[in-house]
Amino acid sequence: MGAISGVSHAALFGDDEARRAILDLRQRLEAAKEAAKEAAKEVAKEAAKESKSQEDAIAVLKRALLDLQNQIDALKAEQSGLRGAQEQLLREVTDVQIKQKDVLQYVDSRLNKFEPVKVVLDGLEFQADPVEKKEFEAALAVFRTGDFVVAQSRMLSFLLRNPTSGYASSALFWLGNAQYATKDYKESILNFRKLLSIAPLHSRAPDAMLAISNCLVELKDVKGAKLAMEELVKLYPESEAAKTAKDRLSRLK
Repeated sequence: MGAISGVSHAALFGDDEARRAILDLRQRLEAAKEAAKEAAKEVAKEAAKESKSQEDAIAVLKRALLDLQNQIDALKAEQSGLRGAQEQLLREVTDVQIKQKDVLQYVDSRLNKFEPVKVVLDGLEFQADPVEKKEFEAALAVFRTGDFVVAQSRMLSFLLRNPTSGYASSALFWLGNAQYATKDYKESILNFRKLLSIAPLHSRAPDAMLAISNCLVELKDVKGAKLAMEELVKLYPESEAAKTAKDRLSRLK
């Protein structure tokens, strides 16, 4: 809108100048007419006095009339130029309006592209940026292909860029699973525990605790694994993960 206001001001300023120019030319025309009248009077006076000077007066009158005609032609030329300038100004205003419309449409499209969307994932409901949503889904898609090394990298990058995202707890869960798959058990435990600390009521929390016990088994820490499973049964007794932990605990006795 600022661009259009500037052009509108310029248009008004140009119109004022055009009006002043036309008024000035009119004044000059009236002056020329008065000069012609005065010359005619002089001719009449001179004709009354002597006939010889009449030819000189007529010459003066002709020059005055010629000057008047020249001023009239100049006025017409300036009026034509003013019309051309006004037409050019109108074309420029139209161009600016078209460009402004294009810019507004572009801005609207960008705003729509980045407008938060509602997401429901793993029992959680939150708002997410469309780019953020796309990035998480892409990382999860890599995990599902079985390329756990790349999946780790994608999930880590996502968490670094979006530490407070609504996807963070789910990203930690899949990161921990990817690390378990690549036998990075210690890092896997750290990320599962981080999930439990920030979202203890997360729907994936029981599975995270069971995964911790699996990591501890792989690290030959059977005692720690048993404690993790006992805590799982205590905290999430109705979960499928707790049922699995009970079965394993019975076999470890």
